[in-house]
Amino acid sequence: MNFNWDIFWQYLLQPSDVYLNALWLTCVIAVLSMTLGCVLGLIAALMRLSGNPLLQYPVRFYVWLMRGTPLLVQIVFLYTALAAGGIFRFEDIDLGWVVIPGNIQAAIIALGLNEGAYMAEIIRAGIAAVDKGQYEAGRSLGMTFAKLMRRIVLPQAFRVIVPPLGNEFNVMLKNTTLVSVIGVQELLLSTQMITSATFRVFELYLVVAIYFLLLTTLWGFFQSWLERRFGQSDRRPATASKRLFGSYTAKLLRGR
Repeated sequence: MNFNWDIFWQYLLQPSDVYLNALWLTCVIAVLSMTLGCVLGLIAALMRLSGNPLLQYPVRFYVWLMRGTPLLVQIVFLYTALAAGGIFRFEDIDLGWVVIPGNIQAAIIALGLNEGAYMAEIIRAGIAAVDKGQYEAGRSLGMTFAKLMRRIVLPQAFRVIVPPLGNEFNVMLKNTTLVSVIGVQELLLSTQMITSATFRVFELYLVVAIYFLLLTTLWGFFQSWLERRFGQSDRRPATASKRLFGSYTAKLLRGR
């Protein structure tokens, strides 16, 4: 095998501006899409738990649709099929200091919509894991549903949500490669453009694989820190956690 070490080390240790811009764009798309997915997931989870069929069934359909169709198909449908059908076309947005191309908008929305379906189930499971006594305690003190969720339920549910949330973001980083199909110049498409000029396919795809491995590894360290940070209260003595409505809940209630 004719492996060019010079090309490999050059693009790995001294990446060009094209690679750096692609790396930055990959991270931005992943973060914005994950944020959108978490917001949609929270709204969908609360609608699913509302008990109102008018709110539950649209969420059930949304989750069924997003989880039942390939993400790649969703991306192409949102950006290409809607425009071809004359339904909606993503136009570039000029903010003055930056222009957001239509394909990047479509990529973020498509990834966010897909992620929202998975986060809805994760958040719903996290909320369901909170003891029912916590709800009764908040209601007995006259808390509204919004304050009950914000002050008591969601902070406790977050400890359950953090591990799968971290795993979902890990997947999101890798799923950004799929938006190359609509012309977003993230790491994969940028690598394809460089390989077409240099013909060093093996070396450059190995470089992009290492970049993604580095991104997911760094996120893995951060996720471990988050899990330790939010898991500290789980290591408190059991006797303290059983007082009144739970030590954590009692602390929250005192801060009303």
